[in-house]
Amino acid sequence: MSQIKIKKMSLDEAKQLGIGSWDRWECEPDTFDWEYTEQETAYVFEGDVIVTSGDEEVHITGNMLVSFPKGMKCTWKVQETIKKVYTFNYEVE
Repeated sequence: MSQIKIKKMSLDEAKQLGIGSWDRWECEPDTFDWEYTEQETAYVFEGDVIVTSGDEEVHITGNMLVSFPKGMKCTWKVQETIKKVYTFNYEVE
């Protein structure tokens, strides 16, 4: 079972979740390791990223709602600049 939850979502749908109050983050192409100290949910406006955790590999692009579990260690490979907003402890259904 996948640790990372992904849901395709339009910007209008995401706005209904209250993303206007979430924190913003942007990253140019890069590769780095990351560990989630809290569960994080993000809405990706644009970008192209491969996130690898153990033997799981997830491709993330624009118009996706993504949830990362607390304690997950992973590697981010940002292939095209990513622009997203994020919040903690919001569960993707």
